[in-house]
Amino acid sequence: MRYAIARASVLFTVLAIPAMVSAQTRRVDVPAGTRLLVRMIDSVDSQRQQVGFRFTASLETNLQIDDVVVAPRGSTVHGRLANARAAGRASGGANLTLELTDIVIDGTAFPILTDTYDVRSQGQGERTAGRIVGGTGLGALIGGIAGGGRAAAIGAAAGAATGTTLSAASSGRQVAVASESLLEFRLAQPTSLPVASGRNR
Repeated sequence: MRYAIARASVLFTVLAIPAMVSAQTRRVDVPAGTRLLVRMIDSVDSQRQQVGFRFTASLETNLQIDDVVVAPRGSTVHGRLANARAAGRASGGANLTLELTDIVIDGTAFPILTDTYDVRSQGQGERTAGRIVGGTGLGALIGGIAGGGRAAAIGAAAGAATGTTLSAASSGRQVAVASESLLEFRLAQPTSLPVASGRNR
């Protein structure tokens, strides 16, 4: 009797595992060029952080492919400081280069490769150039992503949103990306991601 119960238990476990794996491995191919609008949680400063510094941000809009929400708004993303230079008398302006490295879905971090976000100062008295999103361009970008995440809509909105400026720090030459800043990245390579549980079901 005990042998029969044990055998039934093992059989149930074997049958249950494939079902669990199947539910957890529903994946969607996310194409290169997909836009990711994120809100910074950490701040990054050209005077304080070194290359390799890891920062945390969150999705400002759903990561959505057609009608499938892969990762909902608020999902955690991580990135790194790929390049940093503080302003100096010899080197002139400062610069920061950021990139995203992974996105967290259902508690698991999945690697992604994005283009870089660059912000730099030209020198004393000049403004800092970067791709920080704001104003009407931000509204258009969010609208395009929320409307279904289709490449054409996102691309058109992103074109209006990029190229805005951020004032340099008080020194006039150091640069920083503050917490709560909205930044726009784009996937540099296609990737396959699982669909967050509880979505599109």
